[in-house]
Amino acid sequence: MSEFSGVIKKEARQLLQLALPLMGAQLFQMGMNITDVIMTGRYSSVDLAGVALGSSVMWPVLILMMGVIQAVTPTVAQLNGAKNYTEIGEVIRQGLWVAFLGGLLGSLVLFNVAPLYRLADVDPASAIVSIEYLSMTACGFPAVACFFCLRYLCDGIGFTRAALLIAATALALKIPLNYVLIYGHFGLPELGGVGCGVAHAILMWTQLLLILFVVTRKRFDDTNWMGKFSWPEWSRIKSLLIIGFPIGLTLFAEVGIFSLTTLLLGRYGAEVVASHNIAMSIAGFMFMLPLALGHGSTIRIGFRVGAGEIKGAGTTAGIALSMTVLFAIVGALFVLMFREHVVAIFTTDPAVRKLSVVLVLFVVFFMTFDAAQTGAIGCLRGFKDTRVPMIIALFSYWVVGLPLQCTLGFGWVGEPMGVYGFWIGLSVCLGIAAVLLCGRLWYVYGNEPLIRSLSG
Repeated sequence: MSEFSGVIKKEARQLLQLALPLMGAQLFQMGMNITDVIMTGRYSSVDLAGVALGSSVMWPVLILMMGVIQAVTPTVAQLNGAKNYTEIGEVIRQGLWVAFLGGLLGSLVLFNVAPLYRLADVDPASAIVSIEYLSMTACGFPAVACFFCLRYLCDGIGFTRAALLIAATALALKIPLNYVLIYGHFGLPELGGVGCGVAHAILMWTQLLLILFVVTRKRFDDTNWMGKFSWPEWSRIKSLLIIGFPIGLTLFAEVGIFSLTTLLLGRYGAEVVASHNIAMSIAGFMFMLPLALGHGSTIRIGFRVGAGEIKGAGTTAGIALSMTVLFAIVGALFVLMFREHVVAIFTTDPAVRKLSVVLVLFVVFFMTFDAAQTGAIGCLRGFKDTRVPMIIALFSYWVVGLPLQCTLGFGWVGEPMGVYGFWIGLSVCLGIAAVLLCGRLWYVYGNEPLIRSLSG
């Protein structure tokens, strides 16, 4: 019994060492988004709307691109566990080709959003700001794509502090850059919301330079990733895309359902949208640790699979999922007890506050489901199992979740439930995703031949 307890403590410690820096990096990233909202909001409502509109386009594109590149993490983790360091170098060289081309494609999308805005009949003044904001941001996409590839190299070998330090530096630079570029100081033009896009592009290139400084240190010498030049090799790129494209589509499916929910609630007025956004902000903040633990479990399980410790990897998966759910339960209880105080941080409007407190009860209900599904996905990625989780995500969110939301919210059957119907739909689809993904994890980690075939 004491030996088993020792295993749990060791694995929990290893997972937290990997996850906590990643959580910090995510919080700093969230801080950059909040900085844009606060500083453009103080400049003008049109610029705030333009930046918000641009962000709603930029983030799904960026997340899809990040997800595809994220194939590097489990691949490097397994090679690191197998001590096949020179192969890591080749993976990174091919991954950089994927990242660079993906960044160019993402830039192309952002440079051509004007027809989409005309089709959606977006407010012309906000659209002008948004289009210019996205054009500036697009200039940094190839850089940030390559940054993520090299960051996932760091993550894959377990050096997750690099992400934390670079994200902290980026936030420290973001605030003065926004101030100078939005309001026009030190002889620079006053750009308003477009200045946020310029700042984004500058920081994307800065992050690439910082990660290059990290990955050229002695710690990475064994990988020899800079030792030679490699042209694109389709067989290797294909293996990365087989893993990465389902990751990207899974992330896109989940982010997409939350973004679309916000859009569909727009018809119910400013109070409903504001309350919805407050509840979602609280849910997003509480989601940071489960998300980080999921990514940490990808790294740790990948390492153990690569080292040939298949049963040990299964043990890690069980511990990781248990920790993720436990933290979610504790977080849900905290939100339940202090929900009125937490909501008060976001608004003083009585009507918005009243509705937000009710919607936060849905957050309390689905937090455990949300944590379980992201924890299971993180573990499955460590085994390089990404295709079935993608199918589960698409089914849960878009085949079940969206129709259920519209049926309940708009009253396609019975009385319209409005915002409550949409949140019931969200809770149900997250619950279905959690059950199916945990079931998939149960099947995979007990199936050694399948694990070996996935890692091959």
